[in-house]
Amino acid sequence: MPANLTPEYKQAEQAYRLARQPREQLECLKEMLRVIPKHKGTERLQADIKSRIRELTQESAAHGKAAHRGPSHAVHPEGAAQLCLIGPSGAGKSSLHARLTGSGSEGGAYPHPTQLPVPAMLPFEDIAFQLVDLPPVSAEFMQPGLTDIVRVTDGVLLVVDLSAPDCTEQLALILRRLAEARINLLERWPGQADSPAASAAAGLFSVHLPALLLANKADLANPEDAAVLEDLLGVHFPALATSATRGQGLAEIGPFLFRALSIVRVYTKAPGKPVDQSRPFTMRRGDTVLDVALRVHPDLARTFKFARIWGSGKFSGQQVGADHPVADRDVVELHS
Repeated sequence: MPANLTPEYKQAEQAYRLARQPREQLECLKEMLRVIPKHKGTERLQADIKSRIRELTQESAAHGKAAHRGPSHAVHPEGAAQLCLIGPSGAGKSSLHARLTGSGSEGGAYPHPTQLPVPAMLPFEDIAFQLVDLPPVSAEFMQPGLTDIVRVTDGVLLVVDLSAPDCTEQLALILRRLAEARINLLERWPGQADSPAASAAAGLFSVHLPALLLANKADLANPEDAAVLEDLLGVHFPALATSATRGQGLAEIGPFLFRALSIVRVYTKAPGKPVDQSRPFTMRRGDTVLDVALRVHPDLARTFKFARIWGSGKFSGQQVGADHPVADRDVVELHS
């Protein structure tokens, strides 16, 4: 029986998909349940919504209790994108994070040295990516709340110890743990031309995130082992052979993320004023002048009339409308 979902329901579902924080998601789910047509064709979807509401409610209650014992695990996203580093204990994840960001995040020989998420910035040219070092994952233990952070991130950096005899089991464990939380890792990134869109049929409450495999400690192993590792598991993520001690492969991560996430830098200027080159707005390929106006200020978007653009326009200072797509290093002058 068809679901025949109403525009009100579809609007609430879209709001849920865009929500990044558990509290926002919970409110959207309640609204979805309120407006969904109640008939046999939606019984399965109603059950899924109720199940997800229970999960978020339980997680919120657990976090509320934890708040009395220690700091929140929530990480406010910053920079051009937020990426989470996930890996087993001893893979060198925290050492990579410290080398890339200068965070001071330290690894250790003892189990689970990283107890809380550690955010820090990876600079790339005139922008930066936020890298979040997460507590390690093992067969016996996964930090509560870890998947809440992963679900709202822009991508995942999978870190494994390429020199470890059990590196295949390490990667398989992480993928299984994430799958249990309905987090599915994609082999293709948005910036790759043939990157498929996540299918709606794959499940409303499943999250699909692009992943980059960091085969760490490559100085102690054969870098080609990364390809063998993936072949054994039947996955083929983009991969970089890295070494936190020697710095191998680290310079490739920033450029990869820039390309793979389709980052577009847009500089703004006020009429009659010089270009503000101190900090560009980081957009995505396909974003328009109106999207830039929204990022500058919502009021500016509501009163938008036209823009002048330098860079991707047919000529310098071309007047364009709200739907004009922006390109990397465009300069935009907004008029309202």
